[in-house]
Amino acid sequence: MSQRRVLHVFEQYQNARTQFVQMVAELATRSQNIETLQNAGVISLLRPLLLDVVPTIQQTAALALGRLANYNDDLAEAVVKGDILPQLVYSMAEQNRFYKKAAAFVLRAVGKHSPQLAQAVVDCGALDTLVICLEDFDPGVKEAVSGALGFIARHNAELSQAVVDAGTVPLLVLCIQEPEIALKGVAASALSDISKHSPELAQTVVDAGAIAHLAQMILNPDANLKHQVLMALSQIAKHSVDLAEMVVEAEIFPVVLTCLKDESDHVKKNASTLIREIAKHTPELSQLIVNAGGVAAMIDCIGSCRGNIRLPGIMMLGYVAAHSENLAMAVIISKGVPQLSICLSEEPEDHIKAAAAWALGQIGRHTPEHAKAVAVTNALPVLLSLYMSAGSTEDLQTKCKKAIKNILQKCTYLPALEPFLYDAPPNILKHVVGQFSKVLPHDSKARQLFVTSGGLKKVQEIKAEPGSILQEYINSINNCYPEEIVRYYSPGYSDTLLQRVENYQPPTK
Repeated sequence: MSQRRVLHVFEQYQNARTQFVQMVAELATRSQNIETLQNAGVISLLRPLLLDVVPTIQQTAALALGRLANYNDDLAEAVVKGDILPQLVYSMAEQNRFYKKAAAFVLRAVGKHSPQLAQAVVDCGALDTLVICLEDFDPGVKEAVSGALGFIARHNAELSQAVVDAGTVPLLVLCIQEPEIALKGVAASALSDISKHSPELAQTVVDAGAIAHLAQMILNPDANLKHQVLMALSQIAKHSVDLAEMVVEAEIFPVVLTCLKDESDHVKKNASTLIREIAKHTPELSQLIVNAGGVAAMIDCIGSCRGNIRLPGIMMLGYVAAHSENLAMAVIISKGVPQLSICLSEEPEDHIKAAAAWALGQIGRHTPEHAKAVAVTNALPVLLSLYMSAGSTEDLQTKCKKAIKNILQKCTYLPALEPFLYDAPPNILKHVVGQFSKVLPHDSKARQLFVTSGGLKKVQEIKAEPGSILQEYINSINNCYPEEIVRYYSPGYSDTLLQRVENYQPPTK
């Protein structure tokens, strides 16, 4: 009888522990419960249960801790201070797959919040254990471990280097070759997080043979995997010409252009980002993109989406145009300027407007033909309005000012310039008058139109410092006309005429 009672007590104790960890794990899924759990000291209560004799209690306790640590950095800090991580790491390699997944989740949840917390994960010896688990036969374990490694590596180059030094990269490259889509995606994301910090770290990923396997997955039907793969390739390509060329040599063109039409906004954005990171490096890489139809495809993509999804595409067009006259003309021929002008006018976010302004400036700065292509879309008045608006950010004002200057210094299309005589502030007006002083001496029709439109009269009203560049430009314009015409349109001339009339004495007979 006594033996039965003892067993019953132990059974009750086990049931109570099981019920407790299950309930905490369930409560931790809802944010409104977190503060109450924290105030009740739940972390210190869960800690001993990680060493429970019952495996399901261990696993559920780890899961509950992971959910709590995932919620905010205070709770993650509490897990670290509770000396829980060494305990998890110590038992992780010896336990079953369920415990490994739960323990990896805790390490990821702690490490994601800050470099300091990620360093705490590293300092407790987690990386060596995670590498061992990365060779586990269970794909779910490898997926959980890959996620933890990615969250540690993403913070900075030092943590990323620690992840690399642990020997993770070749194993992550093996993971992206596994059949499970979820594992492929998380491993690709981890490789992306490692690659992003420096050319050396990206080179480590390249040396492990990652590019060829990533490139093969660009057309995978799974949108989540596609966007992770495209981001990983972007993070490699961004660092240098050599790395970008290695990505291109994996024959990603024209395949990657199909992603610009994908239903997923994430895929569109990351495909645009990849193409931008390649285009920015050299004229040759930009020309390769043009030859593949990349500029026209990007312009269509920009037209089909809104907001931040447009941003990398806008910048890509700017990078292509910046390299040379011919590449800028390729953007113009593909009708990129009207689309960029629409972005400049329509987008509510100033940073996107600033990117469009910069791109238009890169297109218009090459020749009069390029400048005219921008001017005829009515982009210049919009740029001027944004530059002069008190509501524009400093970056937007700077980008607009630079774009206006770039375009005006090449623009000889006078109908687009004339409104600036009336609206532009002095620092812009100087460039406008300068362009008139270059064109009018060589164009008789333009000289006539300049008088009849009121342009010459407006120039006479400009107050310029004697000896300044602006005064020199005004003098050059005035020298294009007879002296009496210039006098006629000068301020005060009508008063002078009236004075002469008043003082005039008709000849007597």
